[in-house]
Amino acid sequence: MRWNLRMAAAERGIWKSSELRRKFADAGLEISAGKMSTLWTQTPNSLRLEELDVICTVLDCTPLDLLIPEPDKVAARRPKKAESSSPGVAQITPRLGRNRTKPPA
Repeated sequence: MRWNLRMAAAERGIWKSSELRRKFADAGLEISAGKMSTLWTQTPNSLRLEELDVICTVLDCTPLDLLIPEPDKVAARRPKKAESSSPGVAQITPRLGRNRTKPPA
């Protein structure tokens, strides 16, 4: 996902993070200057749903306007399927370095 807060704010005529921070405060969301800087310049690691609700209310948008899916990145993270010599048979890779003891009799 790509965070799109800055563009969503710009589309509504808000060009400075300090202006948006004041609007959040007016709506009841007190955000520190550091957190506002993070929200404005990069994708946040976490965001409370209550915060997202206020952000969407202030900007008159939906979460889909703020979060842009990036399916190419998801596809790039998937492991590539190994081609097996027999169709329909999964290739088994041994786990090395695991010295297992035999179960009790």
